[in-house]
Amino acid sequence: MHKGKINKVVRDKGFGFIDDTDGRQVFFHQSSLVGIGFDDLIGDETVEFEVENSPKGPRAVNVNIAS
Repeated sequence: MHKGKINKVVRDKGFGFIDDTDGRQVFFHQSSLVGIGFDDLIGDETVEFEVENSPKGPRAVNVNIAS
């Protein structure tokens, strides 16, 4: 599991970006959220997630609020 902070949420498009603790920015789609609604996300919120490779670069999956 990776940890990071929500950097940006693009509500009208249904996606956002997470600043990973490894120093990279990771894309996420609202369908990748687990246990939280997309509209409930706020900037700088700490999240846990897994990373998978996609044709456009790293993508966060199984994103949830860090405990």
